[in-house]
Amino acid sequence: MKRLVRILLVVSLFPPLLSAVAGWMAAPGFLHPEKRELSPDMVHDADITLAQIGARREEFDVRAPDGSMMRGWKVRAAQRNGSWILVVHGVADNRYGMTEHARLLLQSGYGVVMMDSRAHGTSGGTIASYGWLERKDISAVIDELEHQEHPEHLFALGNSMGAGIVLQAAAADSRIEAVATEAPFANLQEAAYDYAGLQRWPLLGKTFFAPGAWILILRGEHLAGFPASEVSPEKAVSRRGFPLLLICDGADVVLPCRHSEKILRAAAGPKELWRVPGAMHTGGLGAATEEFRRRVVLFFDQQRVKENERTAPRVTHWPDS
Repeated sequence: MKRLVRILLVVSLFPPLLSAVAGWMAAPGFLHPEKRELSPDMVHDADITLAQIGARREEFDVRAPDGSMMRGWKVRAAQRNGSWILVVHGVADNRYGMTEHARLLLQSGYGVVMMDSRAHGTSGGTIASYGWLERKDISAVIDELEHQEHPEHLFALGNSMGAGIVLQAAAADSRIEAVATEAPFANLQEAAYDYAGLQRWPLLGKTFFAPGAWILILRGEHLAGFPASEVSPEKAVSRRGFPLLLICDGADVVLPCRHSEKILRAAAGPKELWRVPGAMHTGGLGAATEEFRRRVVLFFDQQRVKENERTAPRVTHWPDS
């Protein structure tokens, strides 16, 4: 009987202990994700893509509030509608990863800003903070864009980590009029549960492997010096109401649709959710290309028209005397 009890104790305690150790070891990598360098081949390929649609890019470097240099591209459409869209990539990626998203927006007349997020690509910054510092970087980018281009309207689109960043940035900066996102995280703790569950079994991440998720966030918070509990797109969208298009990928195991659903429930402004059947993480554009293009462009076009109508001067027509 005692032997059975010991076996049961080992079986029940070993997974949580193992996950806690894994969480402790993974925390530095969480703050310092693998850096995908922007290679000359990527730049050349992006230039070919942009040339095909008559778009023109230029270097666009912005100094962040903490002194880090954010590097990216400012791309003008061949036929311009006067509005600009900030396009933000996911973790361990760079601006090149959003080239196809930029293409569909540019073809519809939108100017596009494609930045490498801090600690990614060629941008500076010592850590990735998943929105805590990046939201201020976005505001600095907007400051410079307004100085140079005077956009009639300003929107944002983001994937994965980039989706979480633009949601938090829009909550803090009212110059962002509307946001479209694909596969955002609801909050860091919720995302950690998916990672603890090996991106297959989120229930395990919230039960047996939960200590790993807790330790990952707690140690990351200690190492980075920012409050991880406040890195929350879910909280952010409840603070300011703005038009929101959420796209979740039906077969996503990295950040499953429950993240987008939590954000949808919390959002204070006009909102809609599109689930892309069969799409893997951030694979919506590839899985449903034409529908993705239609929905995203229509969303931004509608916001542009609504804002124009809202700000148009009112004319009073007096009856003939």
